[in-house]
Amino acid sequence: MDVNCINVLALAYLGDAVYEVYIREKLINKGINNVDKLQTESVKYVSAKGQANILDKLIDNNFLSDEEIEIVKRGRNYKRSSHPKNTDIITYKCSTGFEALIGYLYLTNKDRLNEILNQIDV
Repeated sequence: MDVNCINVLALAYLGDAVYEVYIREKLINKGINNVDKLQTESVKYVSAKGQANILDKLIDNNFLSDEEIEIVKRGRNYKRSSHPKNTDIITYKCSTGFEALIGYLYLTNKDRLNEILNQIDV
């Protein structure tokens, strides 16, 4: 399968699921057992704003390769007709780029995916 031929929104769809499971597992491993508390804490990381903030930190720290930045740009620049009402379009597009990167790495390089996920202070 040529991952570069996969629709970037499909990569983001996959990346969203992978990232959410990662965050939930980290929070449970921290000892949070109350479902309401898990939900409240996970939103800090899995919301569009949370994902955009993490992406900004990765970029600011020069942690991403040129190839990874290209995947982020593909996701960020994809033309969509709508976005959620609870966030602005720029934040939403950045979070889509982040999710696309996570999906791409899940399919191509799980070691690198883990390096990136381990940069997130949960």
